[in-house]
Amino acid sequence: MRTATGATRWWWLGCHGGAGVTSLSGAVPGGTDAGRYWPVPASGPVQRVVLVARTHASGLEAAQLAARQWASGALPGVDLLGLVVVADAPGRLPGPLRDLLRLVEGGVPRTWSVPWEDSWRLSSPSADSVSRPVGRMARDLLSLTNPGVSR
Repeated sequence: MRTATGATRWWWLGCHGGAGVTSLSGAVPGGTDAGRYWPVPASGPVQRVVLVARTHASGLEAAQLAARQWASGALPGVDLLGLVVVADAPGRLPGPLRDLLRLVEGGVPRTWSVPWEDSWRLSSPSADSVSRPVGRMARDLLSLTNPGVSR
């Protein structure tokens, strides 16, 4: 945990190294990289957090651990908006990973899935050229973090 400093609409919290926070930050403006630490407020407003993990086994297990930390009540002042799972390879998830993902999804308020983005391997993503799932996630996050919109 770290004391949150500065204002942001939400924090991207990578559950493990290589989760995809840098790519999401480029593709979906509005969030700030939490540096793999829960941004706990010293005082003041609640800090909104979006977990980020890859869809491989260790990534999903790291997301499960982070969801447990949040659910334990040990993170006062943190509002978990959800989990973004970023595809670790093209194609469908194997059955055991789909099962693990369903289990992890049960511990978070909502989940967004980002498919394999081949173009992200060649250049940094930008908000101008995102896939439909990423665009939907961006709209959801802006809606969830708009002070005038009730949830």
